[in-house]
Amino acid sequence: MVVEIKKVGVIGAGQMGSGIAHVCAVAGYDVALNDVSTERVQSGLASINGNMARQVSKGLITEEQRSEALSRLRGADSIDQLSDVDLIIESAVENEQVKRKIFSQLCPLLKPEAILATNTSSISITRLAASTDRPERFIGIHFMNPVPLMELVELVRGIATEDETFEASKAFTKTLGKTIAVAEDFPAFMVNRILLPMINEAIYTLYEGVGSVEAIDTAMKLGANHPMGPLQLADFIGLDTCLSIMQVLYEGLADSKYRPCPLLVKYVEAGWLGRKTQRGFYDYRGETPVPTR
Repeated sequence: MVVEIKKVGVIGAGQMGSGIAHVCAVAGYDVALNDVSTERVQSGLASINGNMARQVSKGLITEEQRSEALSRLRGADSIDQLSDVDLIIESAVENEQVKRKIFSQLCPLLKPEAILATNTSSISITRLAASTDRPERFIGIHFMNPVPLMELVELVRGIATEDETFEASKAFTKTLGKTIAVAEDFPAFMVNRILLPMINEAIYTLYEGVGSVEAIDTAMKLGANHPMGPLQLADFIGLDTCLSIMQVLYEGLADSKYRPCPLLVKYVEAGWLGRKTQRGFYDYRGETPVPTR
């Protein structure tokens, strides 16, 4: 079944989901944004509005483009309101059981030709696809954060993904102005397979007392020319997400080199998840971030 993608549904109105909805609306697609509560949907729509306003101020889009994009964007308080979409992009929390539950509830509502995609950054596409009624129409479309600014998208086929699904997803991604990197369906794919172990090693370096938060980040910014330090980046990603990806790597590849640092586990258990909770490796509650160790 060949599908022409005109309407896109996005599940998850957080930083990633709202970013995906943002770029889809700017690219000319009708977009429905869904989350577990009306409040979260409205917060996501407000965030998109603000981010588009910043793009206008920087000359990246015009006020007319912003107005047109916002007119194509709507909130969906229930997944029942996603029944008419041509493509669903799931961008919920990085938890396999949560994602599987979403797809099991969603599949009976969708038209048969609709494509299912997940924005997972680490979980098996093949395994998630097996929880649906259409594994041949299931694919991984992994956007980078922040979505409106980052050019790369990883496309990941599951073992059952048909060529038509892959080609339609590839064409769709290109219309968003993104560059595609095709990854095989291995734990954490390419970017996070390389990036997260580096972050985890930086946390071990802090845990073992080799350097302070500030020293480690300064060393990598000035010594390796990284735009931000690995601990600052971990806070930006979310320490809970970092831990989830490391657990997927550790369990999926059965190699001790991927063991999550105990300090990362401790921060997540404390609820210090980074910027989104105002505390992580830095404390963001003041005017300027202050290292917490």
